[in-house]
Amino acid sequence: MSELHVSPVADVLLQTPLLRGPGAEPLQRQLLQLLRSAIWAGRLPAGCRLPGSRALAVDLAVSRNSVTAVYEQLGAEGYIEPSRQGTRVAALGRGNASAQAGQAVGAGPAAPLSSVAGQAVGQMAERVARVRPGPAATMTPATVGSASDGAQAFRPGVPALARFPMSAWKRSVDRAYQRGGVSALGYGDPAGEPALRQALSHHLAVARGVLCTPEQVVITEGAQEALALCVRLVANPGDTAWLEDPGYRGAQTAFACGDMNLVPMPVDGAGLAVPEGAWAAQPPRLVYTSPSHQYPTGAVLSAARRLALIQQAQRHGAWLIEDDYDSEFRHAGELIGAMQGLQPGAPVLYVGTFSKTLFPALRLGFVVLPAALAAQAHTLLHETLRGGHRFEQLALADFIDTGQFTRHLGRMRRLYRRRQQALREALAQHMAVPHQVLGGDSGMHLTVQLPPDCPDTALAEAARAYDMAPAPLSRFALVPRPGCNGLVLGYGNTSESQYPALVQRLSALALQALQG
Repeated sequence: MSELHVSPVADVLLQTPLLRGPGAEPLQRQLLQLLRSAIWAGRLPAGCRLPGSRALAVDLAVSRNSVTAVYEQLGAEGYIEPSRQGTRVAALGRGNASAQAGQAVGAGPAAPLSSVAGQAVGQMAERVARVRPGPAATMTPATVGSASDGAQAFRPGVPALARFPMSAWKRSVDRAYQRGGVSALGYGDPAGEPALRQALSHHLAVARGVLCTPEQVVITEGAQEALALCVRLVANPGDTAWLEDPGYRGAQTAFACGDMNLVPMPVDGAGLAVPEGAWAAQPPRLVYTSPSHQYPTGAVLSAARRLALIQQAQRHGAWLIEDDYDSEFRHAGELIGAMQGLQPGAPVLYVGTFSKTLFPALRLGFVVLPAALAAQAHTLLHETLRGGHRFEQLALADFIDTGQFTRHLGRMRRLYRRRQQALREALAQHMAVPHQVLGGDSGMHLTVQLPPDCPDTALAEAARAYDMAPAPLSRFALVPRPGCNGLVLGYGNTSESQYPALVQRLSALALQALQG
C-alpha cells in the first residue's frame, strides 16, 4: 500500500475553518464533522495516514484531548483504524465516494445516503404502489394540524371528544397504576392483558352476542393492526380477498399490503351482495364485511345473507372478517347481534376497536379468533407481538368492569341519535342540490349521494377552506361506479347547532360545482 501523507492538514480540513466565538459549536464536534465528511467524500482516501494527535492539535490550535476524543469516535464508527505506521483512513468499500457524494464539507454522511435512497424509491415493494392515498394525504400543510385532532366539522370517524368522561377515566387510570405497579412496566402477554381480555369477552357476549372465551381475544393497536393480523394468520400472497365496494379503506390497505388479489363485491340496501357464480369463479380466502353497519353506506347485512356467507365459507375453506363498525351506536330498535354468534365454530374473525366508542388516541382494538385458530396461532402471536400499553389496557379493563363503559355508550347513543336526526333535518331544509341520504340507523355519519356531474372530490376539497372535512364517497370505491359519488358527513364531533350554516355552505359549494 502506498503511503499518503496529509501535509499540510489545512489543504483538506481548513477549507472550512473551525468556527470560534459566541454561538459556535464546540471545536471537538466541528472537528469530528469535518474529518468524517472528508473521509466519506473521499478527500481523505482509504489508506491515508492521519497526523498524530499532538501534531494535529498544534496545527488546528485545539486541545490534544479534543483530537484524541475525535480519533476515538471515528475509530468506533469504523472511519479510521490504527496500524503499525500510525492511524489510517479505513476502506469503506464504496468506490469513488467523492464522485457520488457531491456534499458540502461538514455535512456528514446524510447527503450521500439520502441520494442513494432517492434513487431506490422506484425499487420499493410493489405492494406499496397498491396503497391508494386517502383524503388526508392530499391536505395542505395549513389544514393538516386542524384535521389531525378531529376539530374540522363533518370529519367521519371522530367521536364526541368533549363528552368523554375524563374524570371517570382518570380514576380507572389511577387504579391501573396502583394495581399494575412496577411489574406492568415490563412486557406483557402478547395477546393482551388477561384482565382486559376477560372483561371484553364478557361485554361482547352480553352486548353483541359474541361466542368466545378470553383465550380467543387478542388485543391489538387499533382495528388496522387487527386486520393486518388476520391477513398474516390465514392468507398467503396471491390469495383472493373479497371486499365491500364501496368499503372501508383500511381493509383495502391491509389486504394490499398482504399481497392479496382484491376483488370488489357490490353493496346494496341489504349489505354485501355476492353475485351469482362468484364463489365458483373467484373463490376467496378472505371475505371482509361490516354486517351490522356497512361503511360507508350504513346498510345492514340481512340474516339470509349472513347465513349464506357462513355456509359458503365453510364449503370453500374461506375465512370471514366481521368488522363490527359502529355497531354499539344503534339509533333504531335494539342492537343487531354479531354475525360471529350465529353459529358455533363459524369461520369468522371478529374485529373491533375502541377508537370510536372511547377516543382515537387510545389506539386499542381487538380480534376474536375462532377457538381452533386461536390455539394454532399461539406460536405466531408470541413470536410477532409484544405486550405493551399495559396500563392503558388495565385502565380499560377497570372502565369496563365498573360499568363506566356501558354508561358512556348509553350517553353517546342518545347524543348521536339526536345529532343524526338534526343533520337529516338540516339536509332536508338547506341542501338545494338533488341528493339521497344513506344510512342513519347506526353510527356517527350519514352518506349523501350526489348527482354524477357534481364531483365529490372537488367538493370535499373546497369544503376544507371552510373548516369542514367531509370525505368524498368515491374514495371508498375499489372500482369507479356511477352511483358512488357523494359526501360522507361525520356528525360525531360536530355540534348540531352548527348544522344549518354548514349544510347551507355545502349546498352553495355543490351548486357552484354543478354550474362549473
